[in-house]
Amino acid sequence: MRRKTQVKTVKNHRFCPGRMAETAMGHPMVELMKTMKLTQKESMLLQDLKTSEEICIEKYNEYARKAEDQALADLFLTIKAKEEEHLNTINQLISGKVPMMGNGQNGQGSGGQPGDGQATKQSKSKADEYMLKDALDTEKHVSSVYDTCIFEFTDAGARSALNHIQKEEQEHGQMLYDYMAAHGMTA
Repeated sequence: MRRKTQVKTVKNHRFCPGRMAETAMGHPMVELMKTMKLTQKESMLLQDLKTSEEICIEKYNEYARKAEDQALADLFLTIKAKEEEHLNTINQLISGKVPMMGNGQNGQGSGGQPGDGQATKQSKSKADEYMLKDALDTEKHVSSVYDTCIFEFTDAGARSALNHIQKEEQEHGQMLYDYMAAHGMTA
């Protein structure tokens, strides 16, 4: 299978092989994209992942709207934003473009969790607890789907992108669990 490397210019930044572009703030972006031809199985798996990410986005948006605790609403919106990034990556893979994940993008650079310093509040809304448990179960499921898919892809770059997303899904689960623990809820 022959792969092509695409070089393009975005806002005076040139994406070149072996170099990482940076945003105006100096943060690393996705390096460059190479193309790949998907197998039928890979295409089907990506469509399943796309559906999962779309459901997560809808769920976190709805849960943020319904959350009684503002810190929890903020947490849901933070995770929703990451799920939107995941959906973008999946859409790139579906179109045959393989994003090469830059070093330093581990999903943990956001600082503290929403609600830090409010752990003593002990918000025990039954509705919030239900949403948290459902979101945690969803993250566990989605992470396991990514784990399976990683082994089904022939392209190392695609596997790397999927692995990156899977790690972030695990981090989402940890964020939800930490919120629950800080607010006296059980998982």
